[in-house]
Amino acid sequence: MNELLKCLHGQQFNCTDEKLVSIIAKARKLTKQYNQTNFEDTIQKENILSELFAKIGNNVKIDVPFYCDYGQHISIGNNVIININCTFVDCNKITIGNNVLIASNVQIYTATHPVDINERLLKNWSYDNPHAFFNTYALPVTIEDNVWVGGGVIILPGVTIGKNSVIGAGSIVNKSIPPNSLAVGNPCKVIRKINKKD
Repeated sequence: MNELLKCLHGQQFNCTDEKLVSIIAKARKLTKQYNQTNFEDTIQKENILSELFAKIGNNVKIDVPFYCDYGQHISIGNNVIININCTFVDCNKITIGNNVLIASNVQIYTATHPVDINERLLKNWSYDNPHAFFNTYALPVTIEDNVWVGGGVIILPGVTIGKNSVIGAGSIVNKSIPPNSLAVGNPCKVIRKINKKD
């Protein structure tokens, strides 16, 4: 299994692999172009995003600056707004549904590292080793339809935010949030159900 497949399967992978580095380089080039494109040049912006992402729907507005790692692991539905200064670390897949609002300064991380130092750092690593000096793995993040993610939210690896939910500003989401939930805090917790008659 190559490093990209290991990455997408949640296994430890070498983030300095030549193929992965080339994907990141392409994403850096495209995001730089996107961030420097005239605000009113919607056609050029759409073209860049179509090349950058795996999938992008209709009526998607991404304000600048916007940053991502791979680009090709991001899929976005219809009617989505991603506001100023968002960062998506998409080593694994980031899937965003329809009718989603993502406020400014939101960070989505799929990449993580083992907590145990003996697992995180490679033993006997040397500068001529083609592998990074640390172990990395990545878990997908999913934001389902009709979700609103407030400003400054951080979404951690492996999280799914269920449809119709709202995540309060400044929250750190380290566990999945069920549908129809208002959730806030650090760590982010459901404080009540929403969109119910009662």
